[in-house]
Amino acid sequence: MSKIDKVERLLPAEIEKRSFEIIEEELKQNNIILPDDKKNVIKRVIHTSADYEYAKSLVFSDGAVEELLRLIKEGATIVTDTNMALSGINKDALAKFNMKAYCFMADDDVARQAKERGVTRAYVSMEKGAKLDGRVIFVVGNGPTALIRLYEMIEEGSYRPAFIIGVPVGFVNVEVSKELIMDTDVPYIVNVGRKGGSNIAAAIVNAFLYDAGGR
Repeated sequence: MSKIDKVERLLPAEIEKRSFEIIEEELKQNNIILPDDKKNVIKRVIHTSADYEYAKSLVFSDGAVEELLRLIKEGATIVTDTNMALSGINKDALAKFNMKAYCFMADDDVARQAKERGVTRAYVSMEKGAKLDGRVIFVVGNGPTALIRLYEMIEEGSYRPAFIIGVPVGFVNVEVSKELIMDTDVPYIVNVGRKGGSNIAAAIVNAFLYDAGGR
């Protein structure tokens, strides 16, 4: 068989379905059984990354699935730490729940404050998100300093997020920032270790939006 004969001829609408079938097959081959309430989220993250390690490294706080679904159905607000994560979240699904999503990283006031205070824009953008009305889901896929600032506000008692998705990627402060969030009483989903990213953060949000009925 030539290489071209190995190509699967699929309609565009069939590609995602086939991808998830492959994921299911390979999970079974590796004897990986996902919890029923988390499997759609984990499979979507694997679909986004082609990395099966997420089947073991994604950590959910007790009741996290139910709580995030409830927040979505109630129309909570989302704040991301990157415009990439924001752009990856399905806007049609957000609209079905009258949800708004923001990223403040490029705002002039955030950049100015970060420079004056000698901190990152991600750090300041979390403070700006904390000033929004209503319940806020913080979605962090890049900046560990965003998680560190959320942790500080929780510990100070100055602010309590409704939910934290913490999956920053990298080397400096990445692992400890996730561990800090896991030490709080705020509902969370984090990926332990160095892996993550804005695409992973968006995939997690989309998985919940779809499970809630947004697709």
